Amino acid sequence: MELVELEERMHAFVRGKGWYDPESLRPQTARNLAASLSIEAAEVLEHFQWDDGFVPAELAGELADVALYLLQLASVTGIDLEQAILDKLSINATREWDT
Repeated sequence: MELVELEERMHAFVRGKGWYDPESLRPQTARNLAASLSIEAAEVLEHFQWDDGFVPAELAGELADVALYLLQLASVTGIDLEQAILDKLSINATREWDT
């Protein structure tokens, strides 16, 4: 599945829940999505809080939450996430890190 197809399915889900409606209790603003992304990323870290033992299926669900919020945040802010990733990879290819 292409990234654009994932984006379409994500938007269909959000619209289906009514979260894009102006009177929604869960307004899908850039700020709210950024906060949600950070919260979900912290939940990924919880799986490694005390040791490296984790349940792959549970971690997969948290990673999916992070990816969905990232995809939605990029979309509502007009950022082409695929191009942004390619651009960043190009920049990183020219950077030097300590070895």
